[in-house]
Amino acid sequence: MLFNSVDFALFLPLVFLLYWSGLLRTVRDRNVFLLVVSYFFYGWWDWRFLLLIIFSSTLDFWVGRRMAAAQAKKVRKQWLWLSISANLGLLGFFKYCNFFIQSFSEAFQLMGMDISPTSLRLILPVGISFYTFQTMSYTIDVYRRQTEATTDSLAFFAYVAFFPQLVAGPIERAKSFLPQFSQLHAFNYERIRIGLQLILWGLFKKMVIADNCAYWGDQMFANPTEYSSLVLGLGIILFAFQIYGDFSGYSDIAIGTGRLLGFELRKNFAYPYFSRDVAEFWRRWHISLSSWFRDYVYIPLGGSRVSWPKQIRNVLVIFLLSGFWHGANWTFLTWGLVHALFFLPLILLGSNRRYLEVPVKDRWWPSIGEGLQMLLTFGLVGLAWVLFRAESIEAAVNYYQGLLAFDRHGWKVQYLFPLIGISFLIVIEWFSRAEEIPFLFQHKVLGVRWLSYWALALAILLFSPAEPSVFIYFQF
Repeated sequence: MLFNSVDFALFLPLVFLLYWSGLLRTVRDRNVFLLVVSYFFYGWWDWRFLLLIIFSSTLDFWVGRRMAAAQAKKVRKQWLWLSISANLGLLGFFKYCNFFIQSFSEAFQLMGMDISPTSLRLILPVGISFYTFQTMSYTIDVYRRQTEATTDSLAFFAYVAFFPQLVAGPIERAKSFLPQFSQLHAFNYERIRIGLQLILWGLFKKMVIADNCAYWGDQMFANPTEYSSLVLGLGIILFAFQIYGDFSGYSDIAIGTGRLLGFELRKNFAYPYFSRDVAEFWRRWHISLSSWFRDYVYIPLGGSRVSWPKQIRNVLVIFLLSGFWHGANWTFLTWGLVHALFFLPLILLGSNRRYLEVPVKDRWWPSIGEGLQMLLTFGLVGLAWVLFRAESIEAAVNYYQGLLAFDRHGWKVQYLFPLIGISFLIVIEWFSRAEEIPFLFQHKVLGVRWLSYWALALAILLFSPAEPSVFIYFQF
């Protein structure tokens, strides 16, 4: 069930009305309801997916209880490794099995031996990368004694399956999110108002910005040899805003939907294209995944408080893992490696935490130096997006070669339409960069706020594609 579908437009109001109808008077009643509707939401794609999420939930709830009962650290570690092995085993089987088979075959072909292994016809369960990392964070935190193992299986299952963020995050930590399933949330008009605003803004970013960027960008990436370097440069910009509008739009809808039901989900994007270096970009892009790798991989390896050879190792590990998490393709691994190379000079010079505050705080405009830093960072990130978007390394190389042709023919006036949308998005987000929601939604004049709502709703109706498109991160 897509957030940008008629099905969800009928599903969400019904869930909202039943949830606040007064029929669900206890925490247990609401958790039962949330679990049922979340399983219905997830099973809408394929009911077989439910078997995996139920297995993962059962295993990690049980492992958490066993670790809580164990006094010896050695015993707790054995239970932890059971959880990690089982979760990563399932993730690896469904997501990476064919990749390893294909890579194995190609390695033998390089040695002159031709083998033809049979690939498995595996359906990738939607959201498996997200809920797997979510349940693993629970068992790791219980092992570290950073959170208490829950005895409420119903709350735990509802936490894992919570439908707003189930299939594409944000990846929530049990220590901050699970306690919310033990609270009887009160109806709060202000929270619901902001939730609806986030949903509207998220739908606009997805259906108007991302989907229209995709229409033209997909053509450029499909046949890069047919386009000039000027148009291919535009293609990078279009994909950069396609993936941003798509994924941050999903996150906004997820956070807003959670608010409608009384839940607070963590912020997943913080205007990343205003970053002044790559380190800041990664603090602002897909925050829940970046912080997951930081807390459960990078810091345990020693972080930046080790010798410089180990610092290099640690950076390479987390960025290669991040690339591999995104997909079973050498393009993703190379994309991760490129970002590691962007990041290493910053960490070795000790400047990776230089920019922690809101970009250009308390000023209307950046200085020339700050503006150039933002453009350079966007350019580096954009060039790396080619690897992320390309179907293969060869396709990425072809795209880069086209960029280096430095010809400017082939421009179409139709390309202005997505650029107008991108420009609008940049302006709104620039003046909202210290806020959670667009500044227009916070205007003191009620008429201005409602005019904004209707204008965005009209744009969605007029300019979004006829058929709803799947969110990019559903494939991860």
